[in-house]
Amino acid sequence: MTRFTEKNGVYVGIILSSSSSPEFTTHSSLTPDVMIQAYAQDEARITPNVCCCHWKGTKWGWEHTKLSWHCQFVCYQVSCNSYTMFTWHTHLKGVLMEITFYGAASEVTGSCYLIDTGEVRFLVDCGMFQGGHEADLKNLKFPAFDPASIDFILITHAHIDHSGMLPRLAALGYSNPVYTTKATLDLLLVMLRDSAHIQAKEAEWATQHPERSHHALTQPLYTLHNVESALTLIVAVEYEAKIQAHESIRCRFLDAGHILGSAMIEVWVGGKKIIFSGDLGQPDRPILRSPAWVEAADVVLIESTYGNRLHKNLDDTLDEFVSVIVDTLKYKHGNVIMPAFTVGRTQEILYLLMDLTRQKRLSHLKVYVDSPMALAATEITMRHFALFNQETQALLAWVDEKHQEMPEIHFAQTVEESMALNDIRSGAIIISASGMCDAGRIKHHLRYNLNRPECSIVITGFQAAGTLGRRLVDGAKLAKIFGQEIPVRASIHTIGGLSAHADQAGLLNWLRHFKTAPQQTFVVHGESATANQFGELIKEQLGWHVNVPLEKQTFSL
Repeated sequence: MTRFTEKNGVYVGIILSSSSSPEFTTHSSLTPDVMIQAYAQDEARITPNVCCCHWKGTKWGWEHTKLSWHCQFVCYQVSCNSYTMFTWHTHLKGVLMEITFYGAASEVTGSCYLIDTGEVRFLVDCGMFQGGHEADLKNLKFPAFDPASIDFILITHAHIDHSGMLPRLAALGYSNPVYTTKATLDLLLVMLRDSAHIQAKEAEWATQHPERSHHALTQPLYTLHNVESALTLIVAVEYEAKIQAHESIRCRFLDAGHILGSAMIEVWVGGKKIIFSGDLGQPDRPILRSPAWVEAADVVLIESTYGNRLHKNLDDTLDEFVSVIVDTLKYKHGNVIMPAFTVGRTQEILYLLMDLTRQKRLSHLKVYVDSPMALAATEITMRHFALFNQETQALLAWVDEKHQEMPEIHFAQTVEESMALNDIRSGAIIISASGMCDAGRIKHHLRYNLNRPECSIVITGFQAAGTLGRRLVDGAKLAKIFGQEIPVRASIHTIGGLSAHADQAGLLNWLRHFKTAPQQTFVVHGESATANQFGELIKEQLGWHVNVPLEKQTFSL
């Protein structure tokens, strides 16, 4: 028998064996200060040959089965002068629950978390990375796990950075259920098809203009056929209803107040309760209800998109919003260009323009919504009237009665209608996707308006690192669009108070509703500096144990 101890992160010890391929059995309490006891399986074969065995690394790599707690080392022999050195790899026979962060780990996009109990493997979110060439490369390499090994998937909401890789998984062999809310399902019917269409167009352009494209994708990640396959797997659930996703796992979707259908997800598994915040909305904002409160969980995953800053209050935000529109349209005689995600942000902007018209703070507006799926997304939003807050329901009642006072709102559906907007030199508010300016029709409107000092670009949502939107926010003097350098002469306005994400105070307030501290807290969905800063704030103010995971990092739960 030999006892192994840890020295500088390596488990080392001396054993006696004459076998060329010795095998050992170990038993362990699995505590952080574990002492590993090794026994030769065939003691009759032991002779006084001295061997040095060591196990590299501080973390055990496990294979999961349903058997009792029991570990077996597989040894590989390496000759080393007068003794033999072995590197040991471990195989767990037992149930050790782990979570691996395949995205939204020290960055904002690509949300995807894999939970493995040894009996069940499931994902929470399956999102696309966004942010230029590096994001394209990550998407090409996704997934780093076998899709066929996943038992089910839970989706928090419809934004592509949380759902956009579902068709790719379906194309690679995933065929099990995908659970999400009814409103999210309705939106995914539109958004995933649109994503496939945009990818096909972007890949075609990149193939035809390789010298002018920053995209790594000359083939789409998936096709419309893959989208249709993925959509057949989706199971719609109600808010608050407990779902038996597996015989050993229950889950519940709660309103996250971020976009229509968005949810935080409670999961009961392995004797623990895990809460995935998804993207949390800012309380008391237009259209949707405020996020639900949660009072207890063993493990918490909390987003941190705006974990390092505070939004302006809504009154100051609306003052700034009105000022930009009036100054641009009335005094500078230009256009207002608003990059906006087709789902969520577009509907919120339309709501605000109508509400500000009702308040007589704006008037005679000509609004053009240029996105192939914006009309469908808006119609879907209207079908879920019950999810609106009271203020929005009151506004819609006014619109029905006073529709003649409404802004002129036009939805550009065809390519020809979209191209015609480029001929408008003044007086227009153009809302177009994508919200981070990296794809879709917004790039055309920026191309025709960025170089005009009388125009304004209004940024109302988070811009991920590497995106064109982020470069504009950061003060770029030139913008490369379709391979052309466009001088930035238009004024750039960032109105963070309209964000669909909770700010630092909103996130902390949500966490403060927990009556007891969770055993583990993971800060996700934030850029590295932001996530780490927010994690430190949680430690200081709440006294919780916090981890800020890196991509593909695994933790035991």
